[in-house]
Amino acid sequence: MLRKFLFVSTLFVCALQSASAETIQLKDKAAITGKILAEKRDQVAVDVGYTVLVIPRNQILKISKPEAPEPAAKTVPNPKAAGDGETKPAVAARPGFYSAPNKPLPQRTVRDLVIQIGEAVVQVRTPGGLGSGFIINEDGFLMTNFHVIEGETQISVEVYHQTGGELLRKSYKQVRIIAMNKFEDLALLRIEDKDAPKFKYVELGSADALSVGERVFAIGSPLGLERTVTEGILSTKTRQLGGELYLQTTAQINPGNSGGPLFNMGGEVIGVTNMKITFGEGLGFAIPIGSVTFFLDHRDAFAYSNDNPSNPYRYLEPPSRTHHPAADE
Repeated sequence: MLRKFLFVSTLFVCALQSASAETIQLKDKAAITGKILAEKRDQVAVDVGYTVLVIPRNQILKISKPEAPEPAAKTVPNPKAAGDGETKPAVAARPGFYSAPNKPLPQRTVRDLVIQIGEAVVQVRTPGGLGSGFIINEDGFLMTNFHVIEGETQISVEVYHQTGGELLRKSYKQVRIIAMNKFEDLALLRIEDKDAPKFKYVELGSADALSVGERVFAIGSPLGLERTVTEGILSTKTRQLGGELYLQTTAQINPGNSGGPLFNMGGEVIGVTNMKITFGEGLGFAIPIGSVTFFLDHRDAFAYSNDNPSNPYRYLEPPSRTHHPAADE
C-alpha cells in the first residue's frame, strides 16, 4: 500500500519547483521530491505540496539536497566614472549595428571634430545627380536620403580615406540598396567592393538633449563642392512640415547636402539634412535622429530587393510643398 501511494505521489511532485526541495531516492527506484519537515531516527516527514508523507528510513537509499544558486554576475566600478556612484558591467557591451553612446560626448571645436569624423562622411553619386551620406559601422553600411537614390540602381560612393595625414579619395562602385522609406526620406546602403577596408564611422546621438540655440554643424557636398562644412545653431526641434517634425537649423543646407549628417558639438549625428526653404537663407531642415534609429532598428520591414525595385512597397507621390528637398544636382 505504501509503495503504491509513494508511486502516485511521485507523479504529483514532478511539477513542484520549490527552490528548497530535496529529492529522496527510494529502494524500489522511485523518488520523492519535496521539502523535508522533520528527520527522525526511523522516519522522514516530507511536504510534497498537497500533503505530508512519512517515509520509513529503511525505504530510503539517498537524500539529495538542492544545489545552491549561482552567484549573480558581479559589477565593477567604471574608472572613467569615478565619483559619480555608477557601476558598469565587468564586460562592456559591444556596439550593435550602429553606435550610440549612453551619454553625450564632450564638446570639442568644429575643426577637431571634422578631422576626427570627416572620413566617415561620403558623397553618393548616381547617373541622375549626387548627394551626401555617412557611414554608420565599419562594414560599410551608410545612411542617405531616399530622394538621393530614388529611381536609381547604379550607385557609387566616394570615401576620403586618411593616409599619412592626407585624404585620398576612393570611389566604390559596388553599392547595394539595403532598405528605404520614401515617407521618411531615408535609405540604407552598403559598400560591397571586394577591396573595401574597415570603414571609419560616426556615432548617433540624440536631439532630445539639445536646446534651441545650441551650435550644430553639417558636412556634405553642396552643389558638388565636396567635404563642405557649414556651422549654425539649432533654430527649433519641432518644425512641422508636410505632417512630419524636423530639426530647423541656420547651418547652410544646399542641393548636394541631401543625406549628409547634422552634428552636435560632441561629434554625434543628430539629424539627416534633406531640404531647405527655396526663398530664404539660413532655413535648413534635417530629419531627427530618432526617426533614423527607428528606421535602422526596423530595417527588415523596409528591405529593398534589387531583383524587384517595386518591392516591398508601391509609394504614392507626396503632396506638393512650398519648399523642395536639397535636391541632387
